[in-house]
Amino acid sequence: MENSQEIAVTQMRKSVEKLGSSTESYGCTTLMRFLIARSMDPEKAAKMFVQWQKWRAAFVPNGFISDSEVQDELEARKIYLQSSTKEGYPLLIIKASKHFPAKDHLQFKKFVVHLLDKTIASSFRGREIGNEKLIGILDLQQITYRNVDARGLITGFQFLQIVIVTNEEERKNFVKEIGEESLPEVYGGEAKLVALQDVILPQLEG
Repeated sequence: MENSQEIAVTQMRKSVEKLGSSTESYGCTTLMRFLIARSMDPEKAAKMFVQWQKWRAAFVPNGFISDSEVQDELEARKIYLQSSTKEGYPLLIIKASKHFPAKDHLQFKKFVVHLLDKTIASSFRGREIGNEKLIGILDLQQITYRNVDARGLITGFQFLQIVIVTNEEERKNFVKEIGEESLPEVYGGEAKLVALQDVILPQLEG
């Protein structure tokens, strides 16, 4: 980390303390995300960080969202969590044909947090929380107008950078980048599809 970044992180930590909170459990990588989002302004980054802490404490009071809180969304079996890619990133697959606009929007929001938390936790092996990246595959095969969900797409695009695979060369590069061991057979790999709720992570169990 550059000296200017270290100074900014130190100033941000002090600003957070002045706001009555703490950064004790968070490393520089996490705090840099907030600084970058606020143009390296320590005070603005500190306010954003404290707001995030308050939101997280209110929305996820137990530290995680259990399967029972998002049962309706899980029953569709539209999200799959595979083993890590060649570069060690968790692989998330969304089958759009199994998704329908949510009737319970609060549960849907909880479901998004649930799946992201579980996806990130699945690849955590001693790395600092905050230094996460995931690979998401949005499968648009066999979708109909009933699957169109503007609110859900907006939520998804906020988290994912989309690369559209349209020809054989792109497909080969896609398989090579992900790794055949992690990519399900239906997409040209060697793995079996594993539904999100079938992945057991002790650290997220109540």
